[in-house]
Amino acid sequence: MEKDKLHTVDLYLPGDDSIAREQEKCLDKLYDFNQTRPTEGAKRQAMLKEMFASIGPDCYIEPPFHSNFGGHHVHFGAHIYANFNLTMVDDTYIYVGDHTMFGPNVTIATAGHPILPELREQEYQYNAPVHIGKNCWFGAGVIVLPGVTIGNNVVIGAGSTVTKDLPDNVVAVGTPCHVMRAVNDHDREFYFKDHRINPELLK
Repeated sequence: MEKDKLHTVDLYLPGDDSIAREQEKCLDKLYDFNQTRPTEGAKRQAMLKEMFASIGPDCYIEPPFHSNFGGHHVHFGAHIYANFNLTMVDDTYIYVGDHTMFGPNVTIATAGHPILPELREQEYQYNAPVHIGKNCWFGAGVIVLPGVTIGNNVVIGAGSTVTKDLPDNVVAVGTPCHVMRAVNDHDREFYFKDHRINPELLK
């Protein structure tokens, strides 16, 4: 069945009836989530638990949230924050570690299409999972492509397109995204330009 190929990186036809029926149910839940009011925090939390494959405590997603399967294939850790217009193309699994933050208009994509025109004309697709570590920060407008793994404590600059894996404890920027430097002693003294960190905050 085409549905069995969602998580295998095999080529498949996403318009298959069994996939479309499941996707519609997920998108109905996503629609309802995006219609909630800012004062309905408890309701949003309950809805996310139903929508996501798994989600830890104290996660916050600012509507509108966009997702191919409404988060059905997304695994969130705890204390994750997402600003508005987070897009998760979750045709297969997306894993996000604790304390990770997403700026506005971030896109995490797992779906791809063949380069060969003959296969695209037949509407074939493949999916590759994305793994994101703990305590990462994604600046506004970051795009992460299918099959990418990002380590722990990674900062990705606004507008970057991540095409390859990134190791732990780095600052990465650009299109394609590349490691600019490691997180270092300077970062333990200054949080922004010449603004010093209060040492008491690190105790």
